[in-house]
Amino acid sequence: MLTPSSNTALEPITSAMVTGLPEVSAHFARFRVTEISLSDQALGQFDEAPILEAARLLADARVDVIAWNGTSSGWLGFERDEALCERITAETGIPACTSVLALNEAMRLAGRTRFGLLSPYLAEVQQRIVANYGASGFHCVAEQHLGLSVNFAFSEVTPAQIEAMAHAALASGDVQCLTTFCTNLRAAQLVPQLEAALGVPVYDTVATAVWKSLRIAGVDTRRVTGWGSLFAL
Repeated sequence: MLTPSSNTALEPITSAMVTGLPEVSAHFARFRVTEISLSDQALGQFDEAPILEAARLLADARVDVIAWNGTSSGWLGFERDEALCERITAETGIPACTSVLALNEAMRLAGRTRFGLLSPYLAEVQQRIVANYGASGFHCVAEQHLGLSVNFAFSEVTPAQIEAMAHAALASGDVQCLTTFCTNLRAAQLVPQLEAALGVPVYDTVATAVWKSLRIAGVDTRRVTGWGSLFAL
């Protein structure tokens, strides 16, 4: 999986998800992302060149799938992830997917287009995400964000903060599902208890990349247990 350099939460969570699949292993390559904002410097962190170089390193391990486990196309536009997947496959010969495209696929597969958006991001980043989803036929009917921009700080968001955002989003809109939208949030492990408490699916963007990667690799995702209803789709 491709991951931002300062994402400290992603690798242990991803590895834990596939622990019960003896034939599956997760491998990681990083590139530098330290800030999430709409500044030119922050947006430039997602230029294709370093991402493709990281993908080439993963290809040396002869992996079956390469996943961009990040959410940047939420504010840059979904077409960026579509083009990136095409480039990765063209250069490596390996199928590619992304957290955000997998999230969109999961919501469509489940027939859930009205969603609540939970993120640590700045208001202007959140607004871009909401607008991009709206243009693609999804309706963000509730949102909660924390106003943070430093990538490392996302990993320091507490379970209590995430749970509070989830409850607030559910109370403020007629949501069919929630998404914890950031691959450096320590949210994936909270999904089962959130789903039980709230009564709606919760799709985490670390989990969506794993889910889609397993599907591409031909692994039955229902074998992944304890990480929420996503894996039963």
